[in-house]
Order: sequence, then structure tokens, then C-alpha cells
Amino acid sequence: MNLKRGLFERKPEPFKISHEAERATYQLSVQLLSMLPTMNKSRPIVFVCIGTDRSTGDSLGPLIGTLLEERRIEPFHVFGTLEDPIHAVNMEEKMAEIHEKYFNPYIIGIDACLGKMKSVGSIHLGEGPLKPGAGVNKELPDIGELHITGIVNVSGFMEFFVLQNTRLNLVMKMAKSITEAISMTSRSYRRNNSMHELQQKTELH
Repeated sequence: MNLKRGLFERKPEPFKISHEAERATYQLSVQLLSMLPTMNKSRPIVFVCIGTDRSTGDSLGPLIGTLLEERRIEPFHVFGTLEDPIHAVNMEEKMAEIHEKYFNPYIIGIDACLGKMKSVGSIHLGEGPLKPGAGVNKELPDIGELHITGIVNVSGFMEFFVLQNTRLNLVMKMAKSITEAISMTSRSYRRNNSMHELQQKTELH
């Protein structure tokens, strides 16, 4: 128990950055690395990418999952791709599959969302679970201990129609930025683990 934290203390504000900002992928990567559990091999790190390619705006998650599958991101794992998406219909089944495959996984949820006009194109990284479906009034289970969301269009009116008519160009650019940031994080995480293991071996001799 951390006695320094107040009973009603709010979680810190999520990290926010435009996908077009200078060194956006690097800054996102540094922030993500700082939030991951340190050298904890007992908890596999799993990225769960939510969405479907049947809707342009909602395809951000599975696009990221597909791009990540094409890269070497060990020791991270990824679920939710264009070929095998995770969406409202199969979400509970897929989450059960993940928990069956990995013991006590540390899950980072990734999804598209709608927001204010000035926030379109921004990427948010925060503590706490992803709440898929909240933006379009769906009741779905919370996912993960961290979440990454990309604001792909404006909220407030006919959300399903807005998602369907989101520009693929924006979604693709955001998917590439988030993918690159996760890939950079995986390299740093591997390097840090290797250095930690080497240090432990040195201390034993």
C-alpha cells in the first residue's frame, strides 16, 4: 500500500501529442517506456488493438496490430489485426483467450476515438483501462492497465456515420506513428532487460 497517495487522488492526466508534432514517435515511446512495469518478466506485456476494418475510423486499432505483427517487437505480444480483429462481437471471447494463454498479462489497450475538433489527429497515452465503445454508447468490458487512443474525428453527432466517413489517410498516418513508437519502446525494453540481466550475473560472481 502506498500511503503517500490520498484516498481520492485523481489519476494523472494522459500524455497527449499530435501525430504531426516534431519527434512525436520518440516522445510517445519515451513516455510509454516509463509507464511499463520495470524488468518484470512474470507479467507478459500484451497490446490489444480494438476495432474493425469495416469502418474507416474504427480501423486504427487493427491497422496498428497488423503493422506491429510485421515488426520484431519481442518481448511484447499483440492481438487484434486486420485479419483477426477484436471488436464488440468477439471481445469477451478474445480477452478470455489472452488470459488463458498468458498468466497475469499486463495489457495495453489501443483504440480509435472521437473528440473535439482541435484534438483530431492527437494520440493519448494514459493510466487505467481502455473503455471501448464509450464514444458510441456501447457497453463493453474495460481493457488493460494502460490505454493508447487516437482521436480520428469529431464527436457529438451521428458517431457511427462519422467513423464510417473518417479519412483513411489520417488513420494510416496515426497508425504508423503509434506503431513506430511501440517498436522503439520494444527495442529499449529489450536493451534494458539485457543490461539488467548482465548486472545480475556480474553481482553473482
